[in-house]
Amino acid sequence: MSQNLSLHTSPHRLTDANHSLSQVASTSSLKRRASPSFECPDDNSRKKMKEGMPDNVHQTETTASETSQSFIDDLVEELQCGCCSELVYKPVLVMPCQHFFCGSCCVLWIRNGGTNCPACRGVATIAMPFRSIQPLIEILLRNAPERARTQRERDQADEVYKAGLSIRIPPPREASPPPDVNRSTEYVHPCPHCLPNNPYDWRCPQPIVDPSNDIDHAWHIDDGVPPGHGNCGNCENLLALRAPTTTKCDLCLVSFCGIGVQDRCMALPLLSQHPHNMSTHADLIQSTEVYECFEGNTVEVEIMLEYLDAQSISPRHIYREIVQHIQKQPRGFATLLELELFTDVHSVAPGPEPSADSPRTKACRLCAAEIFLWGLREWWVRERKKGFLEQSVMSRKDCPDAGRCVRQKNDLAHAKEYNHIFPSRNLDDEEQDEAPGRAVEAAGAYSLTTAADEPHIPPRIATPMQVTQNISSTSSPSVPNDASSASSLAFLLNVDQDTDMMSPPQYPSSTSDPCNPE
Repeated sequence: MSQNLSLHTSPHRLTDANHSLSQVASTSSLKRRASPSFECPDDNSRKKMKEGMPDNVHQTETTASETSQSFIDDLVEELQCGCCSELVYKPVLVMPCQHFFCGSCCVLWIRNGGTNCPACRGVATIAMPFRSIQPLIEILLRNAPERARTQRERDQADEVYKAGLSIRIPPPREASPPPDVNRSTEYVHPCPHCLPNNPYDWRCPQPIVDPSNDIDHAWHIDDGVPPGHGNCGNCENLLALRAPTTTKCDLCLVSFCGIGVQDRCMALPLLSQHPHNMSTHADLIQSTEVYECFEGNTVEVEIMLEYLDAQSISPRHIYREIVQHIQKQPRGFATLLELELFTDVHSVAPGPEPSADSPRTKACRLCAAEIFLWGLREWWVRERKKGFLEQSVMSRKDCPDAGRCVRQKNDLAHAKEYNHIFPSRNLDDEEQDEAPGRAVEAAGAYSLTTAADEPHIPPRIATPMQVTQNISSTSSPSVPNDASSASSLAFLLNVDQDTDMMSPPQYPSSTSDPCNPE
């Protein structure tokens, strides 16, 4: 019976399903048609879309590139050093204001007297390595390597500051007293030792009267320097010549007060002094006088600077060796005094001239710098003989014009190819035994080895015309064709040669030798 019921009910169910489907179809026909843009495009529209895609992609890439460049520019601006306005290099963070700078810029700021933050001028005590910002700088340089400092700038900065070191910022100096507008400028005021109960435990035996207390007995400025007094060579303040704090340079004969500026208003023993502005390798790089010592030859100066860095030789070490070398010579510093190297070094008048036999034991900073610059080239000549330089440097050919070459300054290729380091003064006796017959380059330079009791004659340099006339008027043999450049140069400079290489000139019997009256 159940089977019969299922047979009777199934036709009704099929009828209901067909009816529902027809209702759905009729309902869907009432909806709004889709937009044509959603319909499947034809072939022509596909081609147009494909042709338009490259322009859109190119515009997108251009926009992304401009955005990236703008981001790099903004980042570089944020990472600029407040001192040099360049991308910060080996940054340090000043505390407590937290401004950051290049480590080398911060060191130079302190060297030049800075006692606070270079940016805000706030009180600062220390500058620490800013390690947290270094990865950001490295990422920036990987994406924009053209923003990096040049190799020369990085080398110079490394000479000034070593990465990872903290920098102590000195406390500010005491404020200068306010200017006394009522102070008389027509009269000399007392020195620090003239005042009674002064803090230096020494009273000037000839005190100067204070014009503000007794103008009738004051010393007028037009009368010169008061007796027993002088002016400091550094701060130019008045000083007492016999005061315990006063020192005198034995080279420029200027006195120093020992009170005004610490370590500068003072003359120290020769080997204890520091050459002025010659403390580090960076000072040598920035000094134009160093390049003038080598006739403007930047190649030779860079070779020397690289050697100093490799051997860890400081400028003060060079200065001490120059002083010791001069002290070993029979005439000592007499040669430098005759060249007037220490004349008008300071703006104040020097003291009285001592006797010729007076010892020269003390020097000021400026005179120490003059000694350093005068002996730097000769020190380098002696240092090269120790054999620590690379063979490629020592094996260069000597320039035919030697140290007087005019091309070594402007012709970089010529300066690299030829050696231009020659002694500019006569060699020592022991050096002459090792290298006989070497040419003397500087005319008029005084020999360090001339005996004190013998008159000194500067080396004579014959011009090419004079050499030609001498050769034509004598019976001396000609120079061999295979003679080296050094020997031919020495012949032009009128220096005796080895008898194996060249015979001495024979003078005619009718002409007497002017150097030998016999």
